[in-house]
Amino acid sequence: MLSEHHLDAQSRWSKVKDRMESDYRYKSMESSSLREELFKQYIEKVAKNVDTEKEKEMERQARIEASLREREREVQKARSEQTKEIDREREQHKREEAIQNFKALLSDMVKHNLVRSSDVSWSDTRRSLRKDHRWESASLLDREEKEKLFNEHIEALSKKKKEHFRQLLDETLTITLTSTWKEIKKIIKEDPRCTKFSSSDRKKQKEFEEYIRDKFITAKADFRTLLKETKFITYRSKKLIQESDQHMKDIEKILQNDKRYLVLDCVPEERRKLIMAYIDDLDRRGPPPPPTASEPTRRSTK
Repeated sequence: MLSEHHLDAQSRWSKVKDRMESDYRYKSMESSSLREELFKQYIEKVAKNVDTEKEKEMERQARIEASLREREREVQKARSEQTKEIDREREQHKREEAIQNFKALLSDMVKHNLVRSSDVSWSDTRRSLRKDHRWESASLLDREEKEKLFNEHIEALSKKKKEHFRQLLDETLTITLTSTWKEIKKIIKEDPRCTKFSSSDRKKQKEFEEYIRDKFITAKADFRTLLKETKFITYRSKKLIQESDQHMKDIEKILQNDKRYLVLDCVPEERRKLIMAYIDDLDRRGPPPPPTASEPTRRSTK
């Protein structure tokens, strides 16, 4: 009956009992004090339920607010990271632009210096670079970075000039493995690839001699490969040569059809030593092992 009257925690017995007097359930309980006591118990229960619901609602609201605050922090953090990333990219772009501007400055000025001098130092070049208005555009780069870029640029230029100089030597058909710099410089001295390589004759000679050493090493390696490819030379060759010089003549007759043999014409004694060293090695190793015997074909039985 009490629940049907939609009572709340603020309801008072003195105000609601008149609405219930006509109800048979009210009259069924004769004791007025008992009625009031049951009313009070009911109101306490209602009040308790209301407090519980309020607590639950407050907790729910607190969770919602905490979630919103956490989401806001995440959004702020993401925005902060995004801003930092944009700043990093902007800074990186500025650095790359400064590097490109500095490299362009080096290309314009260092190249000219290299024509006049074979040795270009960073300290001397820096003084010249400072006079150019583009020096300020590289202000983001510290001294060590600029010097590093300078050294890399010089190294790249030197490498390119060395490649062009060696290309010139490759194209000079009169060069053999025994050619000297004194002989060859007369032929190539007017070529731009020679004059641009270095103004120092000693430096040119050193590079030429290194070129000849490299060619000689390659020529010997190629000739050893040719010997391995020549099936006419076997472990028996040493004995055959000891018995008659004709076998060596036959070997050389076969080899002379290959340019790897002809390139060593200028050093015949060295070439003969390579041949004999290979023949001695074959002799020490003796006959090659027999090929693995294949399984005999089984005869079908009738």
